[in-house]
Amino acid sequence: MKRRSPDYTLLVVTFLLILSGLAILTSASSVVAYENFNNTSYYLIHQLIYGVVAGLALGAIVYKINYQNWKKLGIFSLILAVILLILVFLPSTSLSHGGARRWLEIPIPLLGSFSFQSAEFAKLAFILYLAAWFEKRGQEVKSFKGGFIPFAFLLIVVSILLMAQPDMGTLIVIVSSSAVVYFLAGAMIKHLAIAFTGGACFLAVAIYLAPYRIGRLLVFLNPDFDPQGIGYQISQALLAIGSGGIFGRGFGYSRQKFNYLPESMGDSVFAIIGEEFGFIGAVLIISLFLLYAWRGFRIAQKAPDTFGMLLAGGITSMVILQAIINIAAISALVPLTGIPLPFISYGGSSMIIFIIATAILLNISRNTKN
Repeated sequence: MKRRSPDYTLLVVTFLLILSGLAILTSASSVVAYENFNNTSYYLIHQLIYGVVAGLALGAIVYKINYQNWKKLGIFSLILAVILLILVFLPSTSLSHGGARRWLEIPIPLLGSFSFQSAEFAKLAFILYLAAWFEKRGQEVKSFKGGFIPFAFLLIVVSILLMAQPDMGTLIVIVSSSAVVYFLAGAMIKHLAIAFTGGACFLAVAIYLAPYRIGRLLVFLNPDFDPQGIGYQISQALLAIGSGGIFGRGFGYSRQKFNYLPESMGDSVFAIIGEEFGFIGAVLIISLFLLYAWRGFRIAQKAPDTFGMLLAGGITSMVILQAIINIAAISALVPLTGIPLPFISYGGSSMIIFIIATAILLNISRNTKN
């Protein structure tokens, strides 16, 4: 098959998201960077080197590899993801932050150490495995015993490991994007309904067992509930978004970044976008994600084989669903859950995985049908 040019629209949109993230991070991280390191650009430089540069270098390599070669590595990527998720529970190999164990500390000669969030790799690895596995199963995907049971078992294993960290946000993204891949593979609607019901029950139990999740649910139902306690982050986020108005306060003029808004350069970064760039800036960022979704699902539609279609659909779903969850949560449209905004929030491992995933998507676009 003759290779086509990559999807340049997707490429441009991805670079615009990355550049927007770096610009926003310049302002959102300046206060905490100065307080922690006496350098307002510390987190920006760290994100640039360990996120963007590292991600683009790895992405360039991945882009050159024909996407069909990843099919052979599906099972190995899943095994590696499970091992990495288990390693975060070993004190000798992991880091804890805010009561959660989500990061592995990887030593790098001459450079010290690099922290990596294993759940970020698990998101891509799980989609890669499911795409290869569902293609191999063929019509058996429609059966309860040969399709639904193995799929549900894998989700349960990954869910237990993520809930133990705990990382509810990543779990929701993995389950949702996996369900999209399952649907695209030809799943029966009744099986998806069973999975949805089971997932809802699992989520209800998880909320019941964790008092802080109950608190977040109460805040969602009543935004004025405990504004100085469990509702503090969402109260400050809404204040930031609301104060931005139509055009925003202006670049660098956020007030909430002065230690009022928790995670201003991470999970709450969309609130800073709303504050500094207003409704116009928020709409522009959302529009970029909509363009990403359009090009990604178009690539899936035109993929030359089932594996390419499932992989492209899964990657696109992973990116867009995470963006939707982040924006909706920080805007109080859904209960608050900690999850970064793709390509924009601070976090090297997240940036690297999303760039690699997009590189795979671009490679698939080179093989699409006319």
